[in-house]
Amino acid sequence: MTAITQNLPWFIKDLGVSIVGKECYTSLVENLDITDVHCLKYSLSKGLGIGIVVGGSIMKVPQILLITNARSARGLSLEAYILETLSYAITLAYSFRHQFPFSTYGENLFLTLQNILITLLIIFYTPARTLTRTTSSKSQKLILASLASLLSAGILYLVPTHILSLLQMTTLPLSLFSKLPQIRQNARSSSTGQLSAVAVISQIAGCLARLFTTATEVGDSLVSAGFALALILNIVLGVQLWMYWGDKDASFADEFGLKERSAYEKEQDLRSSSSAASASASAAAYPPAAWEPQIHQPTAVRATTTTSSTTHRISTPPPRTPSSAGGRKWARKVD
Repeated sequence: MTAITQNLPWFIKDLGVSIVGKECYTSLVENLDITDVHCLKYSLSKGLGIGIVVGGSIMKVPQILLITNARSARGLSLEAYILETLSYAITLAYSFRHQFPFSTYGENLFLTLQNILITLLIIFYTPARTLTRTTSSKSQKLILASLASLLSAGILYLVPTHILSLLQMTTLPLSLFSKLPQIRQNARSSSTGQLSAVAVISQIAGCLARLFTTATEVGDSLVSAGFALALILNIVLGVQLWMYWGDKDASFADEFGLKERSAYEKEQDLRSSSSAASASASAAAYPPAAWEPQIHQPTAVRATTTTSSTTHRISTPPPRTPSSAGGRKWARKVD
């Protein structure tokens, strides 16, 4: 077997070396040394890291689809997503500036972008109290949120490294306070609303894997502490999903907002019926005057008017025939 593994094509060898390094590639692939514990742990960490980065690129997609299909952000805390997005962005900048391997933090890039989109969707689908202020208020909030995201990205990229290390320490309270509003809101309403179960379960699995990869490749206690706290809080959210699952959905199909959409349609039908009822009541309260022309008069009304009006009949005698005149013939005498 070593004769085969030592003569693999160059592109496979280059890919393996770029992932696990020259030493571990030689030990595990070329020499097939499965007793090298250090390289085994390192290779496992690399594989998990790549898997987390790929999974992180679509982790929040179910949550985005759930909001857009339901046309509602019910049950989602805006403050929680703002703080969580800021925590992801700080960790992303801290890891990038310290030149950590991309496989150890790459998912933070995708999670930050997806969280920004979710935050904008929450603002967009938040119901306005008055119709006149709906467009202006939502537009202003969306513009401010977009500008704040760009400004935060520029600050995190340009801030000195020692200040960025202090900001990384703040990710611990940020992680805590980013989950507490959502946890409190779920407990108050006894429901998880539009919170995606797929996203929460993926975050739990991702935090577990990140604890292993960080300890193996990075060894940064600040990053590890942040993932440990996030794991605990995500487990709390997972427990709430399990507790309130029956109150939220009757089937897994509602993960994409089918019930919420049907409720929205029922509300629209109710509004249409109430508008029709009010129009009928207004018409009954203010009938048309006698002098006003009546257009498209119903058949029943026309029938009633015809039967109630006085009718005059002119009776005419039946025509005479010779038999009915007793056989007598009438003739005009001509002189």
